[in-house]
Amino acid sequence: MTALGIWGGALLIYLLFLWFYDGIRRPLTQAEVDVFMEDVGPRLAETGNDPAVMRAFLESDDGREFIMLNMVRSHTGPVTHPETGETRSGRDWLERYSTPFVRQLIRRGGHPVYAGRKVAGYIDAWGTTADPGWTVTSTMRYRSRRDLVAMVRDPRFKAAHPNKLLGIDMTFSFPTQKMFAGYASPRVTVALILALGAAITQLAL
Repeated sequence: MTALGIWGGALLIYLLFLWFYDGIRRPLTQAEVDVFMEDVGPRLAETGNDPAVMRAFLESDDGREFIMLNMVRSHTGPVTHPETGETRSGRDWLERYSTPFVRQLIRRGGHPVYAGRKVAGYIDAWGTTADPGWTVTSTMRYRSRRDLVAMVRDPRFKAAHPNKLLGIDMTFSFPTQKMFAGYASPRVTVALILALGAAITQLAL
């Protein structure tokens, strides 16, 4: 195999990765938003959320990636499923939701960015309500709002969602777009891995 073939192959793999990771960046149409809200709007209202907030977010779609910030207070004691009678800890119920959720997220070009458990109360806070007792926080990268819509409507997500309600006592989430990050994105990491692999292969041959 020639050097051109080695590096050309690495470049092709990287372009395929970018095609998967960044997607087609096609914003949602108004018709798509209307159909989604007709389906999901009542479910949002049932959990105390304002469907108008979701609609505004989707209608301003720019087709780009976003990062969802999540704050969670999980149930600390045992929780019983109201229909099956199965009893598990809040952490177990939450894991039964988060594991299939992350799998679906990765299949659609997203991934966890950060997750951590709280180790102290508010260190710096003013003009806000008292700490309700958050237990964990996380940030999740979504490839696009279109992928968020597809995930929420996926039957596998709907099947796992009741576990979220059983595992979480209190939560809030809101989308953000990156202004600065002190870490290498998968775009850079994958490029470096492929370049290293190509270099080692060329030397070996």
